[in-house]
Amino acid sequence: MARWLLFLATLLAAEESFITPQEYAAQLYHNPRGIGCNLCHGEHGEGKVIAHYTDKGVRKSFTAPAINVIGFEDFDRALNGRVKGMPRYFLTEEERRTLYRYLHPKDANVPN
Repeated sequence: MARWLLFLATLLAAEESFITPQEYAAQLYHNPRGIGCNLCHGEHGEGKVIAHYTDKGVRKSFTAPAINVIGFEDFDRALNGRVKGMPRYFLTEEERRTLYRYLHPKDANVPN
């Protein structure tokens, strides 16, 4: 037990994380809660066709939109609300900001 407590204290006292914020963001994008954002929205959030189908004789496509070109408010609303076809991830505020920063690295207007 004493070894475990020493390990835990050492871990908590560490000044640096074992992964960088960018690595954390990439992991979160690729597997936030079992289904990665990249599977529908593409490797860089560019959007992609998920499926083709026929509805009443008309060929259609179900497409995930590009999320690397939208503002933070729209991005946050989509992740925190109900959007047609979008799974509900129940991400924290910090996780949503982290994902947005990952897809919009040059946007300095991300709320803290």
